Amino acid sequence: MSENNCYKIEDDENEEITLTPKEYNQILNIQQQILEMLASHNKTSKILAKLCSLAESLLPNAVASIMIKNKNSNSMNVRSAPSIPQNAKEMLSNLIPGPNTGSCGNAVFENKPQFVQNTFTDKRWKELQQIARDFNICSCWSMPIRDKDKNPIGSFAISSFEHRYPSFFHIKLLKTASSIVSIVLKDEKTEKRNKLFSNAMQNSADGILITNEKNKIIKVNDALLNIYGYTKDELLGKDPKIFASDTYNKEFYEKMWNNLTVNSKWSGEIINKKKNGSLIDQWVSITALYDENNLAYNYLAMFTDLTALKKAQNKMEFMAYHDPLTNLYNKSYLEIKLNSPKDKTLILLNINNFSYINTAYGFDIGDEILINVSKILENNFNIDTLCKINSDEFALLFYEKILINEKISEIQNFFMKNLINIEKIKLNITFSYGAVSGKNNLLRKAASALKEAKESGKNRFEIFEQHINDDYIKRELFINYTNLIKNALDNNQIVPYFQGIHDNNSNTITKYEALARIELDDRIISPYEFLEPAKLSGLLPEITKIMIDKTLKVMSSNNCEFSINIAEDDLAENYLNDYLDERTTFYKINPKRVILEILEGVSSNGKKNHINQLNQLKNSGFKIAIDDFGAEYSNFERILDLDIDYIKIDAKYIKDIDTNKRSYEIVRAISFFARNVNISCIAEFVHSKSVQEIIKNLNINYSQGYYFSKPEKVLISDC
Repeated sequence: MSENNCYKIEDDENEEITLTPKEYNQILNIQQQILEMLASHNKTSKILAKLCSLAESLLPNAVASIMIKNKNSNSMNVRSAPSIPQNAKEMLSNLIPGPNTGSCGNAVFENKPQFVQNTFTDKRWKELQQIARDFNICSCWSMPIRDKDKNPIGSFAISSFEHRYPSFFHIKLLKTASSIVSIVLKDEKTEKRNKLFSNAMQNSADGILITNEKNKIIKVNDALLNIYGYTKDELLGKDPKIFASDTYNKEFYEKMWNNLTVNSKWSGEIINKKKNGSLIDQWVSITALYDENNLAYNYLAMFTDLTALKKAQNKMEFMAYHDPLTNLYNKSYLEIKLNSPKDKTLILLNINNFSYINTAYGFDIGDEILINVSKILENNFNIDTLCKINSDEFALLFYEKILINEKISEIQNFFMKNLINIEKIKLNITFSYGAVSGKNNLLRKAASALKEAKESGKNRFEIFEQHINDDYIKRELFINYTNLIKNALDNNQIVPYFQGIHDNNSNTITKYEALARIELDDRIISPYEFLEPAKLSGLLPEITKIMIDKTLKVMSSNNCEFSINIAEDDLAENYLNDYLDERTTFYKINPKRVILEILEGVSSNGKKNHINQLNQLKNSGFKIAIDDFGAEYSNFERILDLDIDYIKIDAKYIKDIDTNKRSYEIVRAISFFARNVNISCIAEFVHSKSVQEIIKNLNINYSQGYYFSKPEKVLISDC
């Protein structure tokens, strides 16, 4: 049975509760452990403390408590709360149930469950909000504990240190726990343990039996008799194998008993047989009970009927993998089948002009057409798996490579010769087709081919060919790099590397530029590979924030100036001023040490808001550099308006300045302009001695490139 499927069951108040089999077994485990403690004559205080602990184990970051009402004073006191501090218990003593006395006071006052998501603001906690704040009780769910007449005698509560609502599972847990408490407390003084144990068995909706040391049945409850159809006399003294079906072999039962002997417990799904011979799906839990000599003297078994759950499971599995209109498999099922490593062929069919058919004839006629088309496809073309994956789109999957042209031609000819007849309406149906053969990414490839077919006209088909689908390749790369970036963000794999900037006057490295890298186990990925996908997917500001934080952290240990790249996306998010102010304050870095490098386009064509942000950053002490200057048509007046501190000449003019006269003249002009307006110049991509000599001859202030420094995780100079 899959633990990922959920089932709807009716609890003891005829309310539907949705649980997974794992959750159901957790509830059964609590019942079983408490029944064992009752049967072993444990003290009530120990049993209630154990119940609280078991409940807490199923909800992290929470505590459980039991409060009981005093019959004489009508006030409530904490009976059990092993994880709650003593001073908190004392504050809750003599609590009078009422509309403003917290979840527990309300549960008893209203005789109804109370699920409070925010104790700090909920009026039901008005009188206890100081306690909630003092002990960080953010939410509290309370279930009334009732006596045999359904009157409230106390409450079972789970209090969480987080604001949240209970799931179906936790509601069932609360109901089960409150019911168990009522059983444990019932006739506590007079009837003691034996009667409590008997009551627990008889009140249980699950079948329960107890055997002696010879595995003969000595006690059963009414639920067990109802499940199997036997009378009590027919079962007492019998071996439980009376319920065995022919489903399992001898080895199955030997393994069960071996588990019981070693672990004292066994639980699992099993098919048993009723008195009338019919089979029943059950969840069975068996526990060995030991005497003071550590010898097994009884076995306690609980039987839960899973027949309804099995039916629900089958129904939900069908709904999960089938189209509700045609009953064909759906896209989810197709994706599972496409995971096979073998060669396959996938053909997508999209009904032409289906939206017009819906508009002209109505959705009811449209649905009938889809049903008819699905039956025709299913019965005529030897398709291994047929799926309806969208409103008017079908997928034909073949578990081998086939002659696609012939198959599509066969389908076209059939629908050309056979009209669809719906309520005296005769329609000729045509499709657009996209197809592919292979092993991987078939759905995407077929969809890409289908898109091309639709753009070509009606009743056309395209077969995916890798070498002619450049858009698909680009899309695949974009998806891959987007996933890479998201993983890098989640796994802290984006790190700054530092490249030194050489001062041509002092002949030393005096500044650094922080460059983003993605560090994987087997390789280092440069920004040239991932910055464009990051921009397109809107992730660039997240990368910038990480780079700012990690760069400032490194630079807090020295006095170097350093630059960080800022994109137009960062300015569009309008977060830079506050974020840089907060981070530089945190790392105790003077903003005058920080150079913000922006692309030339931001300065020449930037929005008014962007320019205002940059001016505010300048006023805060940050320096501004224009990166890749000369790559676009610069607006020199705008550069002066921004009071730029540095111009970084684009690498494409520097790399061949020693051999390209045009590059030389452009760089000379930029350098001349920068000197005249008193802006420092930085030459990027200085990679050789000959290039550096020209840079110095042009009186350019700084050089950056592999000739002086490669990007490294550590600084090569402390400035």
